[in-house]
Amino acid sequence: MGTCPYCQSVTYTGDTICYSCGRILANIRSNKFAMEQQFHKGSMETSYKMTKKPTKGGIVQTHTGRSLNIMKKRRNRTRHLVLLFFVAFIMLAPQVRENLFEKWAPGIQEYLMLIPAQYHLYDNQANFTLDRSIVVINSDSNGWLYEDIVIPTDVESLYGEDSDFKYTNGDLPSPTTSIQKINSVNLVISSGGSIIDDLISIPIDGTTKSYDDKLITSNGHYVWWPGYGPDNSTCNVGNCVKLEFQLNPGETVIFSFQVTITSTSYSWWDDSLRVDSRVAGIDEGINVENSGDFSDIALRGNGQRTQEYTSENWYDRGTRSGVAHGYAISSQQEIVQSTAALISSSLPEGLQDNAYAFSRATFDYLHEHITYDKNAPNPARSGSLCLEELTGDCDEQTNAFLSILRAKSIPGWYVFGALTDADYDYWEAHGWGYILLPMSDSWCNARNIELDSCFVEAAVDVVNNKWLLHTPNAYIAWIEEPDSTGTLLNSYYSPGKYSSNGLVRSPPSYSTLGDVDTSGGMHRVKSLAENLR
Repeated sequence: MGTCPYCQSVTYTGDTICYSCGRILANIRSNKFAMEQQFHKGSMETSYKMTKKPTKGGIVQTHTGRSLNIMKKRRNRTRHLVLLFFVAFIMLAPQVRENLFEKWAPGIQEYLMLIPAQYHLYDNQANFTLDRSIVVINSDSNGWLYEDIVIPTDVESLYGEDSDFKYTNGDLPSPTTSIQKINSVNLVISSGGSIIDDLISIPIDGTTKSYDDKLITSNGHYVWWPGYGPDNSTCNVGNCVKLEFQLNPGETVIFSFQVTITSTSYSWWDDSLRVDSRVAGIDEGINVENSGDFSDIALRGNGQRTQEYTSENWYDRGTRSGVAHGYAISSQQEIVQSTAALISSSLPEGLQDNAYAFSRATFDYLHEHITYDKNAPNPARSGSLCLEELTGDCDEQTNAFLSILRAKSIPGWYVFGALTDADYDYWEAHGWGYILLPMSDSWCNARNIELDSCFVEAAVDVVNNKWLLHTPNAYIAWIEEPDSTGTLLNSYYSPGKYSSNGLVRSPPSYSTLGDVDTSGGMHRVKSLAENLR
């Protein structure tokens, strides 16, 4: 016997490795003939000599002078475990093997596919100030401008009038998570350059100011916030700030709407492989296994969303230059119906009526077949035209997504705001969707949740690969309210009017003011279609 020079454990005749610490035993004569000779001479005792200190963690020199990475034994251990599992699997009864394979193979396959998949990085939480600025130039005679600016509100994970009743267990509503918290709103008016003429703090608690009590700026412009109402002196789209400018010849005015926000990532999707555990909501989310069917949708939330957001047609864009642009969303167009049928036929047996499966398959279909159009036309393509031309921007792909969902009576509606890049440097106006999906009766009953309140209302951004996910780089300005006439949407897109003689109003430009606090870490969102089988 001998002693390991590294850990002092006992070693035996012929050992080339210490089985206690795993290190190579240097200078042993492993040649079989030499060992036999030593044995006959009675000199089998071996004195060991420690190798030189490794220059890299885990690297040692063998007795032959070859470098060896002893840390590879970890990988060897993994291979041994896999081999052991495989042998055990082979020895099981054929029926047991078949059942196990059917149960675990899809998950293993998806896990292996997710490893190399591309991904987007999103912050878990961000605090920032978003500036929305408009420049008005009057180059001719006296001009005027009236403008409404929507005051954004806090948005929680349970959104809408019936949100207090979702996931109700007895008389206690489930807790909600804030996904967008408005901390402050300021209106800055200047005559150009860096000179600020007026800085007005806008209340975010719903407090109103009538036209009679309006503020008069240093240059004689009017500002008030009258609340939501039916006439011209009030707001057409939620609460808003109203501006009235009287402009002299050659006068320039810049008005900036500055919103300080805390925005938090939230997932309405329960998928342990796809959703980072640090993202709120995953534990109460929906997936293909706990989803209800199409027939369950109208039985959730008193059927309110079904009545509001499943109509065959939505938002008639009217006629321009003799061309009728039709409805933005139309579920009965032939290409919408045929696409919906194609997606249904692609679903596995037993999932053709699953609301989650159809919605997710539609999301993945658009990702695979529709390209992003950076130069989309005005007015935007309808959902059917987006499917015909296989291209579209954010609004157009959302039109297509919601059109297909409405073909199956899945409620879907719009969210409007702005989107920025990962560094919060570049912003642009953006639109995406919200949808309602029901949890299954069995899932709800097992948790003693009333069926009428057992559903999710979740954000879906097709072009940015955000499935049932809100991220901080998306600013929510306004969530669509029921309106078959399109008046509210027109009021959002055309928030004011102005004189036409020499007055120019720029489109809104967005920017980030000051620093952005993203100290809460980041999470990955993989770009890979879901395996529904």
